[in-house]
Amino acid sequence: MEARSFVAPSTVWRGRAYPLGATWDGGGVNFALFSKHAERVELCLFDPRGRREVERVEVRERTDFVWHCYLPDARPGQLYAYRVHGTDEGEHRFDASRLLLDPYAKLIQGKLSAGLGRSQVVDTAFSWGEDRAPRTPWQDTVIYELHVKGFTQRHPEVPEQLRGTYAGLASLPVIEYLKGLGVTTVELLPVQAFVDERRLLQHGLRNYWGYNTIGFFAPEMRYSASGTLGEFKTMVKALHAAGLEVVLDVVYNHTGEGDHGGPTLSFRGLDNSIYYRLDPSNPRRYLNFTGTGNSFNTSHRVVLGLVMDSLRYWVQEMHVDGFRFDLASTLARNSTQAFDRNGAFLSAIRQDPVLSRVKLIAEPWDLGHDGYQLGNFPPGWVEWNDKYRSGVRSFWRGDAGTVGELASRLTGSSDIFQRAGRSPRSSVNFVTSHDGFTLEDLVSYERKHNEANGEGNRDGSDDNRSANYGAEGATQDAAVLAVRARQKRNLLATLLFSQGPPMLTAGDELGRTQQGNNNAYCQDSEVSWLDWEAVDRDLQAFVRQLIALRKRHPGFRRRSYPKPEDVIWLTTAGTPMQHDDWTRAEARTLGLLLLGKQLAERDDRGKPVEDDDLLLLLHAGDAPIEFKLPDDGWHLVLDTAAPGRAHVPNAANPYYLQPRTLALLVKAR
Repeated sequence: MEARSFVAPSTVWRGRAYPLGATWDGGGVNFALFSKHAERVELCLFDPRGRREVERVEVRERTDFVWHCYLPDARPGQLYAYRVHGTDEGEHRFDASRLLLDPYAKLIQGKLSAGLGRSQVVDTAFSWGEDRAPRTPWQDTVIYELHVKGFTQRHPEVPEQLRGTYAGLASLPVIEYLKGLGVTTVELLPVQAFVDERRLLQHGLRNYWGYNTIGFFAPEMRYSASGTLGEFKTMVKALHAAGLEVVLDVVYNHTGEGDHGGPTLSFRGLDNSIYYRLDPSNPRRYLNFTGTGNSFNTSHRVVLGLVMDSLRYWVQEMHVDGFRFDLASTLARNSTQAFDRNGAFLSAIRQDPVLSRVKLIAEPWDLGHDGYQLGNFPPGWVEWNDKYRSGVRSFWRGDAGTVGELASRLTGSSDIFQRAGRSPRSSVNFVTSHDGFTLEDLVSYERKHNEANGEGNRDGSDDNRSANYGAEGATQDAAVLAVRARQKRNLLATLLFSQGPPMLTAGDELGRTQQGNNNAYCQDSEVSWLDWEAVDRDLQAFVRQLIALRKRHPGFRRRSYPKPEDVIWLTTAGTPMQHDDWTRAEARTLGLLLLGKQLAERDDRGKPVEDDDLLLLLHAGDAPIEFKLPDDGWHLVLDTAAPGRAHVPNAANPYYLQPRTLALLVKAR
């Protein structure tokens, strides 16, 4: 270890144990770092490029296992790291030769994968002006999941120097596009500082999605045009001004330090036995509920405190509107490693006056024992509903015996959530997400094509419930393309006409393809970036129409589950479905009548909410079929077989459904 001069004791003050991290108070900087088992801590100061250590401070003060000091001569911009001394035996992994990041660093500069990552002292001051959180109610929420870089990297109207950045996402063309589409909430794939895995770098790849966090307070700088904290805040402010919420996809279930052989960047070298869930039979190894090599130990008060501090920081300092928690089941495991809906993490969120009031979305599973917990998160949470995704895909693919499953998903998955007293808002419905096929690929490929990932096509799910309709991948066959286009419209219309907040994946409305790659986590390339020059304008307009229809009709946006008498399921004969109709394996058609006068809900001012009667006809068969309407007075709003069709049907003449078609009819009250 290279020797460095120590800062004179006269310029090192005692400092405070709170707050943790490096805090600029206008006169100097307070440094505070938790490590229960460390024997000695050194604070290392670096030159502006972060390559040369210029000073070293012996941190002598320790209060309740927090090591602290105050440097009156330090200023914002100062780069720093820690060396922590202790034993490298058993459950401890101390190594003073390693330079460690501050877990509370508000900014991280330098190449993490090259061991050149440095924490940076920042001045968090920012002029928010009249910024206000949109606070869109869940029943009115339409989520749009996007990647900061991929969304604008190829956008011709975004200035070249801003493409792929926070500033690019805040640019006028992007905001006008989002507003025009009609979405309410932008959900960003991970933007907390993350590290690329060595294996990927060796193969010329990158961790594109970012699910490998190492700095829970610091925005990822590869998405910053200016390298400043203010750029992220400016983005949030601009989106808020347009009425758009900002939700972050956050990864607190594990860190970027990997398994026992992974890099020591921060937590492992600070206090391994505190920050990670260790294997009781071999404390040199980690419990791995996440499939990434380690699991963050949120059952420990210090780790839980870090997570809570981080979440509050992003809400209070960065003004974000909520979070989607990756592999949330891991976070909710207690000290015995069991999922506990009343355990430390979920209870802490529930009682927190800041966090309990923002949007909280759980990915309700992990890879460990008893990790699948869909429907088991407490009130206040909404959950990614993969049963919705699978059920809708299966129905439109034409799988046998799926009409009952589809009915449950269309009406808010009451079979999953209602028994716990929860509502349709608890189900985040989606057909695609960042993980898996794009919508275009879902109707273009029978199987995954992940060869570019360098894992022999073994990675990614094999349960895609996809179809290619006659050709694998790209084709010029007009008949195949027509079926694919209709199926995309069917899937999107089902999503927007279902109870529960919908989530769209950015680019699906443009016809984006990943050439059959259903696990493009390492593809920081044109495979993943949106191609704004190859846009399906018709599909884009169709999605705008769907979102507008959803907003127009509160019958699709109920806050409570409809009563049985408010929903009538119809056969093709126009009569209510009976038991045998639900169980017929050959059934491929379903009619859903939503009565608009019986919503039994009131608006913010206490007035009853009513709607037109809505009739949704869904036909996944490969032959045309006639559907007898229950009565007269209906007019056609949408037919996925003929998107621009205008028609006024009547009960005397059955409505003619083309193969694989969804139709929406409305009867005005």
